[in-house]
Amino acid sequence: MSLTLKDIVVSYPSKRGEVLALDKLDLSVESSSFVSVLGPSGCGKSTLVRLVSGLLKPTAGQVEFNGQVIKGARDDVGVAFQQAALLPWKTALDNVLLPMSLTGKSPRQHQETARDLLDLVGLKGFHDRYPFELSGGMQQRVSLARSLIRNPSVLVMDEPFSALDAMTRENMMVELQRIWLEKKPSVLFITHSIQEAVFLSDRVVVMSGRPGKIVADVKIDIPRPRSIDTLYSPEFIEMSNYLRSIFDDHE
Repeated sequence: MSLTLKDIVVSYPSKRGEVLALDKLDLSVESSSFVSVLGPSGCGKSTLVRLVSGLLKPTAGQVEFNGQVIKGARDDVGVAFQQAALLPWKTALDNVLLPMSLTGKSPRQHQETARDLLDLVGLKGFHDRYPFELSGGMQQRVSLARSLIRNPSVLVMDEPFSALDAMTRENMMVELQRIWLEKKPSVLFITHSIQEAVFLSDRVVVMSGRPGKIVADVKIDIPRPRSIDTLYSPEFIEMSNYLRSIFDDHE
């Protein structure tokens, strides 16, 4: 499913007057592609997440899926946030099934799918563990499985690895790539990490500081599948340095 944002403007009131968060932003995510949005803190990246997930209406412009304007939350959009946000009294399996419960659907009918997803994200044998029994990386894996439970056409990820240590982040990048190659949803990945953006993406969109505007749209031609060794390849380093120069000019 393709995703298109057209002439998006988002502003909101404050005690000091109107604040412009996004200004005339245009963005497209082709079907089954992986697009990262790279930008400094406060540039409106998380606002994009709320727009695409249907939790926020733009002040002007529109968000479309396959040409249809988004008017609210959709079942075919999965969202993974910065924090895993697991319910501590529920097992990993029950946390994955939570979206089904919230939409009035019977979790029992989706238990096999939830188990398969936990296996897919590398948590076979941990279905009945509680969050306190899981590491930070494992909790993020549960969160990722939960975002996939409704088999979304579009997956929106808001800096999902930001709270993890460096080695766990690298492992999660490889795992996410593997899962994406298998499931092939359209992905909009929000990050402030150049390394994550280059490693995971087909394209990297660079945003300026507030008000958020797109200042570059860069194609990543590094062959897949990518491994940890890719991080040290000349083409990866060259692309990372190029994005760094753009990022620094517009931070």
